[in-house]
Amino acid sequence: MNNKRILCILSCLISILTFAQKPLEAQVKFTAQEINIDGFENEKVWETVDEISNFWQWFPTDSLRAEQRTTAKFLFDDINLYVLVTSYSESSDYIIPSLRRDYSGAGNDNVTLILDTFMDGTNGFMFGTNPLGVKRESLISNGGNDFEKDFNKSWDVKWETEATQQDGKTISEIKIPLKSIQYPEGSTQWRMNLYRHDTHTKQWYTWANIPQNQTIAGMAFMGILNFEKPLKKSGKTVALIPYVGGSVQKDFDLDEQKNILNYGGDAKLSIGSGMNLDLTINPDFSQVEVDDQVINLSRFEISLPEKRQFFIQNSDLFVNFGDRREAQPFFSRRIGVAKDTAGTTFENKIIAGVRLSGKINNDLRLGFLNMQTAEDPTNQIAGNNNTVFTLQKKVLDRSNLGFIFVNRQTTGAPDFEHRQDSFNRVVGVDFNLASKSNRWTGRTFLHQSFSPDKPKEAYASGLNLEYNARVHSVSYGAVRIGDNYQSDLGFIRRTGILKNYFRYTYRIWLKSKSLRSINLSQTFYYVGRPKDNYLLTDRGNWSNIEFSFKNQARLQLRYSNRYTFLLDSFDPARSNAQVPLEGRTGYNYNDAEVSFQSDRSDVFNFNIKSTYGSFYNGTKFSVSSQMNYRVQPYFTASMRFNFDQIRLPAPYASADLILIGPKADVTFNKKLFWGTFFQYSSQSENFGINSRLQWRFSPLSDFYLVYNDNYFVTDTFVPKVRSLTFKLTYWFNK
Repeated sequence: MNNKRILCILSCLISILTFAQKPLEAQVKFTAQEINIDGFENEKVWETVDEISNFWQWFPTDSLRAEQRTTAKFLFDDINLYVLVTSYSESSDYIIPSLRRDYSGAGNDNVTLILDTFMDGTNGFMFGTNPLGVKRESLISNGGNDFEKDFNKSWDVKWETEATQQDGKTISEIKIPLKSIQYPEGSTQWRMNLYRHDTHTKQWYTWANIPQNQTIAGMAFMGILNFEKPLKKSGKTVALIPYVGGSVQKDFDLDEQKNILNYGGDAKLSIGSGMNLDLTINPDFSQVEVDDQVINLSRFEISLPEKRQFFIQNSDLFVNFGDRREAQPFFSRRIGVAKDTAGTTFENKIIAGVRLSGKINNDLRLGFLNMQTAEDPTNQIAGNNNTVFTLQKKVLDRSNLGFIFVNRQTTGAPDFEHRQDSFNRVVGVDFNLASKSNRWTGRTFLHQSFSPDKPKEAYASGLNLEYNARVHSVSYGAVRIGDNYQSDLGFIRRTGILKNYFRYTYRIWLKSKSLRSINLSQTFYYVGRPKDNYLLTDRGNWSNIEFSFKNQARLQLRYSNRYTFLLDSFDPARSNAQVPLEGRTGYNYNDAEVSFQSDRSDVFNFNIKSTYGSFYNGTKFSVSSQMNYRVQPYFTASMRFNFDQIRLPAPYASADLILIGPKADVTFNKKLFWGTFFQYSSQSENFGINSRLQWRFSPLSDFYLVYNDNYFVTDTFVPKVRSLTFKLTYWFNK
């Protein structure tokens, strides 16, 4: 090889390395010109702004540039951040299932902006829009590694967006008021990423080159927004949100009718550049969509997601402690819910509450929540003051050290036969690990609970560590919960256990026309009781293979072997069987499972999962599915179906459990929505109807009309509770 060729190769390598090391940056130009958000690039100032382009693919591969061109420009003034995104496409046949706010990004064309204003790689803001200018926004926590847990879609904030289709492209204009988000005063840089879903090519594009084994919305891989001059202190947000509501309720079992009128409201105040103060008086959550019913075949309580707006913003500061599956010290749904002497769960009125949350400075976050619930003498429930205080200190690149204090304190001097402890408290420390490249993530924690009788073994501790590389992924977790650990405001599945968990995944990335990857994984866990000579109560071992297709469909096969030692008698179907499975008995059982998720951008899409195998001392056959159909963008319909056939030998109870949940959603326009949800569960013997009309007549101001109807379904079809509720809220702010 001659010297000239060697020099040429070296020159190319140096150029490649120089390019790879060059930081990804975008410029944000200051403007004094008013920007009209209309989806047109009319203002001349846009012509003077540098644009970003050269997006990468993330799906189906991360090694190629985007097939369809995407560009973005940025402007700001003293009040707003402006973004103009141009998405080019070979097809004008966009997929937009609904006009409802906070749509899912997986099944439609959209562009999404992620902002890391404090540059901590952990917490951020997400704003998205589609070719019809429908909005979605989320608060991001924990680095955005898990779409189910780390993205709070219930967060609402004032901002504007419009989109237009023009000659093979969509132009999306976005205006985000700076006072709607938090950032350090005097900022000259934020971290940012912009990604896009193009349903025509079945591809996802992203400005930052994100490894395909990482989530596309993860905050480890971002570029830099450079502002032309330092940002001024964000304007103060002062908002009053009063409401008035009422309902007519009929209890057919008690033959009682109630006419109720409620009023109250919230207030919001920004403090400094990073803190928010929220107040609520006599809160009402009647407009919140009902929970999805589930068939529970496990021995444990099931946690359901929080949907109440007051508990949403910065919620990770309160709920992201401990182990969410086994030992979570604070679970916000405990507030406003109580159990009577028979163990029946019902709503417990919240009188008032306050929450202070956000950034004290770049490295320190604070959360404080205090809520007072009312005394209910009829059901022998005392009034309680509920407090959570947390601090979170950033350490290393993207990790943090957290402290939590939880307190439930009885107020007043109730004289009930069924009495709670006068208080319950939990103090704990968590360390959350997230490496700069996000290959290493994990958590370790130690919590101690306190109650009047000062029991021993009142602690919970745990460790979780995950390594996530392109080909190999390894997870290990361990949890130890003392026999007397207690958190009245938390979610504790069981106590007195030692749990170990291990999973290994091997990924095969393919160069195929149809298949994207094959993932092979092996998982093992066991649960023992240290105080019972390490008695093994649970063991699981399953092998899994997943096929990921380039059309975004997925197929998964799994074989499982489980062992369960019942400490107490148990009826899996919860059928009140006279002969439940015996306690102090071990059961070994196996099953095979197949599941398939179709391409969610199809007009008709579905997922289906079926399992068959042994179950305790019998067999179980299960089928679950959700089917979705759209007439875009005005109508979507879905059907959720679960069937579990349990066959146990006599004299134990067999059962056929059915859960059906059809849902219809009509979006007349971007302000008027009507959704109706039907649910039938044979396990709870309940048929329910929830129909909700929402009119967003002004930004963040709504009128709701909600119809609820519930029936006992046994041998007869008997009405139980019926109600018609209205709620009017209005957002006053400056």
